[in-house]
Amino acid sequence: MPMTDRTCAQLQIHFCVLLWGFTAILGKLISLPALPLVWWRMLLVVAALALVPRVWRGLRALPPRLVLAYAGIGVVVALHWLTFYGAIKLANASVAATCIALAPVFTAVIEPWVAKRPFRPRELALGVAVLPGVALVVGGVPDGMRLGVAVGALSALLVAIFGSYNKRLVEHADPLTVTAIELGAGTLALTALAPLMPLLLPAFAGDLLVVPGLHDGALLLVLALGCTLLPFALSLVALRHLSAYTVQLATNLEPVYAIILAALLLGEQHELTPLFYLGVAVILGAVFLDPLLARRRSGAAPDAEVQHPEMLGTSEAKQLVD
Repeated sequence: MPMTDRTCAQLQIHFCVLLWGFTAILGKLISLPALPLVWWRMLLVVAALALVPRVWRGLRALPPRLVLAYAGIGVVVALHWLTFYGAIKLANASVAATCIALAPVFTAVIEPWVAKRPFRPRELALGVAVLPGVALVVGGVPDGMRLGVAVGALSALLVAIFGSYNKRLVEHADPLTVTAIELGAGTLALTALAPLMPLLLPAFAGDLLVVPGLHDGALLLVLALGCTLLPFALSLVALRHLSAYTVQLATNLEPVYAIILAALLLGEQHELTPLFYLGVAVILGAVFLDPLLARRRSGAAPDAEVQHPEMLGTSEAKQLVD
């Protein structure tokens, strides 16, 4: 029996989410500090996109004001990735992935302000629902990892900020062009920040001009091409056939995939207590319940078109549409 377009798209989006789940694992396996790790990842993606004629055509069509707006968002993206991989280095992949699951909570607060729409009581309920989970997560990690939890929460806040602004500007440019501008601006921002990093965040600092060794270089290529550009391209195809609800449920699985992979490949379950995993269950339960309630309240059709593909290109947390 031939596979339908929708079934194929569902498999594609889950494969994309699995690849995004691997980004946390690669962040742990790459020995570079957070700053050079993120800088090389962004630089490699931008270099690959610079070879695509469509990116240059899209860039020439954009007014300077819009280019600056996307560049500003790109700086926030760079800080998000910096704190995400910083959380991995300070704690572990499971902790960082769990913190990123807090992004919908921050989005519920920030997006109404950015989009100039009323605040919804359901969004406040989501924030309240995850608080017990956050308390359990903090209590379930060793004392030495709690700074990683705080940095991971900051990373989730940054996701909410750039995700909300990306939604606002979503229909003004080609997704590949947006990704190139944002990651290019992020690379420049990290280059400018590098001399200050030893004073601001010594744990994240590292020399950008030192070429990574063979092991780190190979993993960086996998991270940039296999876990960034490949799922981005696949997701653009899959989003043509899936509803926003379906995509949001799939992308909410990313922390689950990351935690399972971290246990299987890195043995991180031995570093964490049952309280941590109970907290993860509470947070993810609230995050999964939120789009379900929103869909029932709005009566959204299951096959509604997703309008926000480029948000998938610049984050490990993909909060799309309500």
